[in-house]
Amino acid sequence: MATDLKQAATDVRENAHAPYSNFKVGAAVRGASGAIYAGCNVENVAYPEGTCAEAGAIAAMVAAGETELTEVYVIAGSALPVSPCGGCRQKLAEFGAGDVPVTMATSGGVEEYTTLGALLPGAFGTAHMEG
Repeated sequence: MATDLKQAATDVRENAHAPYSNFKVGAAVRGASGAIYAGCNVENVAYPEGTCAEAGAIAAMVAAGETELTEVYVIAGSALPVSPCGGCRQKLAEFGAGDVPVTMATSGGVEEYTTLGALLPGAFGTAHMEG
């Protein structure tokens, strides 16, 4: 894991809009080009309408014209590293292979390492869409 990805996730976490939960999350993904895209959670008073940090980072990557990610870093101010939610696991799997490294971290410095494949075994993919 490169320190630039960690720094991007850490920095963007400070921009999170979390007035209801006060639970700020930052995420950064590295595109195949090597560029880093960051996102933070954005809450809405109508809770289901919020946006996860991982989804924001993916949206920034796609908006920049990239569709493949090669590394993921997620950080939150929690006692234990926070795993991407189920929906974000599927979103990440849309743009990354099973062996893509994922680092989940706390703002206190605890890190846990895994892969997209380990986070979402049996991910729904394009092969499922074939008739």
